[in-house]
Amino acid sequence: MLSDQTLGTILIVGGGTAGWMTAAALSRLAQNGHTKIRLVESDAIATVGIGEATIPPIVGFNQILGIEENDFLAKTQATIKLGIVFDGWLQPGEAYIHPFGEYGLDINAVKFYQFWLKYRESQKLPYIDQFCLPAVAAWSNKFLKPGNDPRSVLSTLSYAYHFDATLYAAYLRRLAEARGVVRSEGKVVDVALRSEDGFIESVRLESGEVIEADLFVDCTGFRGLLIEGALKTGFEDWSHWLPSNSAVVAPSERVAALPPYTRATARDAGWQWRIPLQHRTSHGHVYCNSFVDDQTAQDTLMAGLDASATDEPRYLRFTTGRRKKFWNRNCVAIGLSGGFMEPLESTSIHLIQAGISKLIALMPDMSFNPTERDEYNRLTGIQFEQIRDFLILHYTANQREGAFWDYVRNMGLPASLEEKIALFRSKGRIFRFQDELFGEANWLSVLLGQGIIPRTWDPLVDTMDLAAVLGDMRQIYQAIQKTAEGMPSHQDYITRYCPAPPV
Repeated sequence: MLSDQTLGTILIVGGGTAGWMTAAALSRLAQNGHTKIRLVESDAIATVGIGEATIPPIVGFNQILGIEENDFLAKTQATIKLGIVFDGWLQPGEAYIHPFGEYGLDINAVKFYQFWLKYRESQKLPYIDQFCLPAVAAWSNKFLKPGNDPRSVLSTLSYAYHFDATLYAAYLRRLAEARGVVRSEGKVVDVALRSEDGFIESVRLESGEVIEADLFVDCTGFRGLLIEGALKTGFEDWSHWLPSNSAVVAPSERVAALPPYTRATARDAGWQWRIPLQHRTSHGHVYCNSFVDDQTAQDTLMAGLDASATDEPRYLRFTTGRRKKFWNRNCVAIGLSGGFMEPLESTSIHLIQAGISKLIALMPDMSFNPTERDEYNRLTGIQFEQIRDFLILHYTANQREGAFWDYVRNMGLPASLEEKIALFRSKGRIFRFQDELFGEANWLSVLLGQGIIPRTWDPLVDTMDLAAVLGDMRQIYQAIQKTAEGMPSHQDYITRYCPAPPV
C-alpha cells in the first residue's frame, strides 16, 4: 500500500544526457501504479553534447538500469576507456596516465606505492604505472573485461566508456519510454510559483499547455531555467581556481587503431581532449579567453586533430562553479543546471549519475521534509568541492612556461587541497574522505605525474625485509606484464563483441 504522501507527478524539464539518464533511473517509480514521470524537451534547443568520456561508476549505473553492455556499446558507437593520458601537463614532452585501477598489492598492510617510493631509485624500479594493469593495457592498446577471481590480476582492472552522448540519450529515451515515461515536445516559456511557499506549481509551454507536477527536475543545462531562472538560487563562482571559460569542439574521422583511453594534451592557454569512438574522434580545446583569443584557440584545435575534420568547429562558454543549492524547494538541478567543472577528469556525466542516485536515496514525498533537501545539498556540495580540488591539482603543480600556466601555478589554493598536498609531500600519505569519488590510486597517479614526490615514506616500510619485498614486487610486475600480453587488442575486442552498425 502506498502512502497518501507519495509523489503523484515528477516533471523533468530538459532532455539530453542529463534528462534521459534521470528519466531512465526514475522510471522504476512509474511501476508503483501512482507516480507518473514526464519529460518535456524541445528539439529546437540544442544540447551541449560534449560529455562523451566517463569514469568507472557508469558501468554500475548501466547495470542497475538493466542495460546489456554489448548492445549499448554497439548502439552508442562506444569504445572502452582504461584511463586518461595527460600529455605535457608537467612540462612539454612528458606524459603520464591516470589509470582506472590500483597500483600493485599491499604488503603486510602497507601500501604498495610506499615501497615503490623508497626503492624506486636504489633498485632501479620501473615507473609505478608498470605495476598497474589498466595502465599497462592502455599503453599497449589492449583490453579484456575484468575477471571475478580475486586471486587473478585481471580482477584489479576497472574501466569506463567513451560514447556518443546524443546516441546515449536516445538509447535511454527508448528504455525510459518503454517503462512508462511520457515525453512531451515543447519549449518552456514560463514558470509559475505558488504564492504561499514559492514552490514551483507549473510550467507553460510555447504551445500554451500548462503542466503541473509535484517534483520538478531541472535538466536545462547552463541556463538553469527552473533552479536559477525561476527560483533565483544563486551561483558560487570558482573561476579563480579553474579559470578556463571556453571550449571549441570539432569531430574528426576515426583513428585506425582505437586507443582505450582519453588523451588530454596541455596547450598554451588550456588543454585539448581526444576521445576515440567507433565512428569518429571527438576533439575539443578548453581554454581561458583572457589568455588566448577564440581564433587562435580554434587554430590550435584544428592543428591538433589526428585525422580530417568532419564538421565545422563550434564554441561553448561556461563558468566553473556550482549552484548555492542543488535542491531548492521542490526543484532538483541535475547536470549542468546544477554546476559545471571542465571535463578534465570526465566527471560531467558522473555528476549527473551521482545527483540521480542521491535523489533516489532521498526521494521526498508531498511533505518535502527539509531534512532530506538539506542532506542532498550537503552531500552534493562536498562532492563538487572534492572534484574541484582534484582538478586544480593538475594545474597547480605544472612546470610549463606561459602566462596561463604561471597564473594557475601561483594562484591561491583551497585549504582542503593545500592540506592534501602537504600530507602527501611529507610521507606520501593519501586519505579518502567520506564518499569521495577519487581514491588513493587516483590521487597518487596525478600527484606523481605532476612531479610531487614525497620527502620520505611510511616508516613501516623500513621494518620489512628488502629481499622479501623486492621478491613480492617482482612477482606483481611479472603477473601484470604477462596478463597484459595475453589480452586482445582493444580494436579486436570491439570487433568481436560490440561492433557498431555502419553509419
